[in-house]
Amino acid sequence: MSRIAETFAKLKRAGRGGFIPFITAGDPDLKTTELLLVELAAAGGDIIEVGVPFSDPVADGEVIQRASERALRNGVTLRDALTCVSRAKQHIDVPIVLFSYFNPLLKFGADRLADETKRAGVDGILVTDLIPEEASPWTETLRKRGLDPIFLAAPTTSDKRLATIAKQASGFIYAVSRAGVTGARSEMSRDAEAVVTRVRSVSDLPAAVGFGISTPEQVRQVWAFADAAVIGSAIVSQIERLSNSPDLVKRVGEFTRSLI
Repeated sequence: MSRIAETFAKLKRAGRGGFIPFITAGDPDLKTTELLLVELAAAGGDIIEVGVPFSDPVADGEVIQRASERALRNGVTLRDALTCVSRAKQHIDVPIVLFSYFNPLLKFGADRLADETKRAGVDGILVTDLIPEEASPWTETLRKRGLDPIFLAAPTTSDKRLATIAKQASGFIYAVSRAGVTGARSEMSRDAEAVVTRVRSVSDLPAAVGFGISTPEQVRQVWAFADAAVIGSAIVSQIERLSNSPDLVKRVGEFTRSLI
């Protein structure tokens, strides 16, 4: 059983939903990212997603796009992100999911990626724009190293593709709450529960819901029908707002705690 699967098993035994915060590596800088990973674990993160900065993050709204731009201006690469995770994992024990677009990973190479991510302490990899029909060589390589390949399932995902995702994925399936890009929203989409229901009809894997979750009320709504809530833009927005604050890490931690 993978560490991600163990985490969801513990959550199920405890009768509570999981909390998965997201931040972009290198925003506002790598040292702060390392400190934030430690703080997010202390604040209640059950699993943490670390975004690899990318020049054209088409699945992300403007908040995370700006975070990628800031990190890229700092020269942050995939290797830097892995080094940052490795350093943070000396202090925390929560599973880490690397969240990336395919191009940086393709350039890195599948075998090298699997070896170096495993060595850094990464537990799973989510590639936003790698379709399951073409993912087999990558998922097989990841599984051989004990890494969980994680896929997105959206309201627009066909039944055929959802079945393919169920065969390829492990760890959990990321259920996108609505069509469109990431970003905080004042209301939860009704599509979210429908996606989770469809996921559960084809897979026994836990379902984590993300895209648009930004308040404690929305977290509780998600926990009522899904196994975990993913919060990205709301946290990244706090990082952006507090970028010049000497107590950024502490205040982001306080905000994160307020969500759960």
